[in-house]
Amino acid sequence: MLRHLIVFFFALSFFFSPSLSDPRISRAALLCGSSRSQTGTNFVPIFVKEMEGLAQRVNVQRWGTQTTSSSPSSNSPSIYGLAQCHGDLSLTDCLLCFAESRTKLPSCLPANSGRMFLDGCFLRYDTYNFYNESLDPQHDKVVCGSTDGGILKNDMKLEFANKVGQAIINVTDIALLNDGFGVTEVKNRIFSVYALAQCWKTLSKNGCRQCLQKGGSAIRGCAPASQGRALNAGCYLRYSTEKFYNDFSEMHTAGSADTGLIVAITLAAIALSVLILFGSWVGYRRILKSRKEKSNLGRFASTVNKSNLNFKYETLEVATDFFNLSNKIGQGGAGSVFKGTLPDGRVIAVKRLFFNTRQWVDEFFNEVNLIGGIQHKNLVKLLGCSIEGPESLLVYEFVPNKSLDQILFDDNQTQMISWRQRFNIIVGIAEGLAYLHQGSQTRIIHRDIKSSNILLDENLTAKIADFGLARCFGADKTHISTGIAGTLGYMAPEYLVRGQLTEKADVYSFGVLVLEIVCGRKNTIFVQETGSVLQRVWKHFQSNTLPECVDPCLKDDFPVKEASDVLQIGLLCTQASVSLRPFMPDVVQMLTDKSVSIPLPRQPPFLNSTIMDPTTSIKSFILPTSSSDESTTFKAYEPR
Repeated sequence: MLRHLIVFFFALSFFFSPSLSDPRISRAALLCGSSRSQTGTNFVPIFVKEMEGLAQRVNVQRWGTQTTSSSPSSNSPSIYGLAQCHGDLSLTDCLLCFAESRTKLPSCLPANSGRMFLDGCFLRYDTYNFYNESLDPQHDKVVCGSTDGGILKNDMKLEFANKVGQAIINVTDIALLNDGFGVTEVKNRIFSVYALAQCWKTLSKNGCRQCLQKGGSAIRGCAPASQGRALNAGCYLRYSTEKFYNDFSEMHTAGSADTGLIVAITLAAIALSVLILFGSWVGYRRILKSRKEKSNLGRFASTVNKSNLNFKYETLEVATDFFNLSNKIGQGGAGSVFKGTLPDGRVIAVKRLFFNTRQWVDEFFNEVNLIGGIQHKNLVKLLGCSIEGPESLLVYEFVPNKSLDQILFDDNQTQMISWRQRFNIIVGIAEGLAYLHQGSQTRIIHRDIKSSNILLDENLTAKIADFGLARCFGADKTHISTGIAGTLGYMAPEYLVRGQLTEKADVYSFGVLVLEIVCGRKNTIFVQETGSVLQRVWKHFQSNTLPECVDPCLKDDFPVKEASDVLQIGLLCTQASVSLRPFMPDVVQMLTDKSVSIPLPRQPPFLNSTIMDPTTSIKSFILPTSSSDESTTFKAYEPR
């Protein structure tokens, strides 16, 4: 929402007053620190409070500092912040520039420090008091622009460099006499050099001088480039062949009193028009948003109340010892999972979402609405959620034996799972998927079946987890079209290429997972030397040597016929054609009823690597997000 407001307001101000308004929101640099905040801390909520405090100060005086301390019971560090607009910006442009920097700087999180240099303002946070810091040799930066574009002949380049040096000296002197801010212009008959200098108001005059002199010395080396920027800890210095700043001194002194009155009246009329248009637009957006939120929240609140799913945030904080790092048991793309103990003694797992972006909030509501009312021995049970605190939390039953991938693909082989245990895990996953597809009132497609989303309890019973990407559709529909989401190596072809989603997409993912469990190998699709697990199993199927695919760690301690049948079922599930893949209830029957004949696969399994070659661009329709797996997880921003 904030992003849309910035773009809208900027567009209006540019339309009505192109010569007087430019918030200069072009990014000069974003510098993120290398140290990271501990996951168990409350760093993000403190960061949010820090930004809110800075916003209040900028709104009043166009700059400000803010120090936000954590509570005594928290192990989070204090955060120091500084925001400042350049001296030539109007208050409106200053607020637009600050708003833009505030939306960009959080991309540094969870880093403990970050600096955003826009061409009109500066925003920084850190865990120590840096307010008097003029230079930082490790992070100070020089950004040179493009070359002169051929407008300067060789004999002019030296003169241009001299003019750049003269402009830098002049603007430094002006800034030191003008509370740290100055602009200047140096001309000759062919070109002009414009320069701007801005020191942060927390610096002393000596600190400002030191910063500008160091920055000026650095950007002299940019000539004959058309522009250069020095981005230091305590100041910003820029030169350019194009005039980029607002010369307010000329605006205030030029013209007569009558001209000034006309300008004032005109600006007032423009401001009123902007306010009316802006207010109408904001009101319309709020009405639409309010209607949608009331509808969504109403349905969600009804689900929560009927299912007794509501947990107090404070209760979950205490249960996890305030999200102590020692209680962390997992990390996913959307947040972390912590072990906790409720006052009644129940052991729980709390999924903590750090950022309430639209996509993750959608996944949160989706997961609660879809699985809040269903129960099955092979599905992780959702106990509740918290929507009252600063973060969204999901509460699950605690499953003690970690995830399947952590046990199956453990390099240290600390826990070996036998053939019988593997077979039971495969049957459990199949029964859980069959229940999702046809056993509950709503047809649910998981969309991200993989080893890291299969949890194992104390008896190694498989439990399907993470329903954030799940979708449901009516019995009268053959498929739904949706944005691409899932993990490469597990994604069915019709879904990957055309976005057509049916339960057969889960069947394909299940087939890949079956082959991984039996073979003891991840389906790494970009390994050219050995090929994927699917390729290997298919070759052995063709040569009638399927038992050779079974995990060598089992040391031939497995029933050959049963293992071959399971591998054949995995190949059936991974065929490229949707119609040739069985439904999950049929898969369960083939696994559990020895009298049922297993069809032969009629085509090779679909290989993601044939489409997802590393040289192939897929950015046009899917966006990567973080994943704890070796394979890459993709989530698309789906249309609403």
